[in-house]
Amino acid sequence: MKKQSLIAGSLLLLAAFSCNNATKVAEQETQASDASYSLVQDSTKVSFVAYKTTDKVPVGGQFTAISIADLGSGDTALEAMDGTEFSIPVSSLFTNDPTGTRDPKILEFFFGFLDNTELISGVFKVGPDKQAAIDVTLNGKTESIPLTYTVENDSKFVFDGVMELANWDALGAVASINKACEALHTGADGISKTWSEVAVHAEVLLAKK
Repeated sequence: MKKQSLIAGSLLLLAAFSCNNATKVAEQETQASDASYSLVQDSTKVSFVAYKTTDKVPVGGQFTAISIADLGSGDTALEAMDGTEFSIPVSSLFTNDPTGTRDPKILEFFFGFLDNTELISGVFKVGPDKQAAIDVTLNGKTESIPLTYTVENDSKFVFDGVMELANWDALGAVASINKACEALHTGADGISKTWSEVAVHAEVLLAKK
């Protein structure tokens, strides 16, 4: 009888131990899935490359200011960025033009030709198989830009995509800036051209809370 009681007691202890361990594992898994991340202060960089002349000569620039909403949580830093909203004031445009004439022309003859362009706004999206994209609102329209990306040290993300301005009904603005910069956008063939294709680039550094 005593032997049976001892066996029963051992089984109860084992069951209790197993339950406790299962609870701890479940808690750890929940904590891992609820991990949250934050942006490293002043780490986010947004730049672009536009093109001129029929030879497609690149002209680079950046936006020196960007506002990003708080990140969410997820199993990974990439998933934590899903749904994150951002806005970029176009007045923060900087192309490092030594003459000081390029930026005012872009603001006046390109952005000034569009509707509601004090800010470029958007939402970062993560789809199936970790596909990334941004929904960008410009000229009163919202369209998506698929992104490729690389990850450095599990915390720094580098995103690249191509923005086709025709998708935002912005070809009139492209024609406007081409006319304003006609001579500068004329190549050896005598043709003045401003491309409607713009390469976009962003770098984001995250820290786990």
